[in-house]
Amino acid sequence: MMLKTKKGFILRKLASEYMVVAIGEASKNFNGMIRMNETAVLYWKELEKGTTEQQLVEKTLERFEGVDADTARKDVREFLDTISVAIENDAADD
Repeated sequence: MMLKTKKGFILRKLASEYMVVAIGEASKNFNGMIRMNETAVLYWKELEKGTTEQQLVEKTLERFEGVDADTARKDVREFLDTISVAIENDAADD
């Protein structure tokens, strides 16, 4: 299933911190911010282009030496659950 960031959610850098905030229509339903670490920023940038959960797992395995597939899957799933308000899935691209 293809995953993509929802319209109106943008990544911003404030000082040394990254966060996702909602603007425009999206801010009516979400008025907080999602803090991001370096790995989350990597995932977010992939989601902006459109990606799958499996592709995020593969990126994790490529980037972090010593991480096993089960840990990568768990970490990606936790990330996606955390930012679920800001992503959409397009089952048509499955």
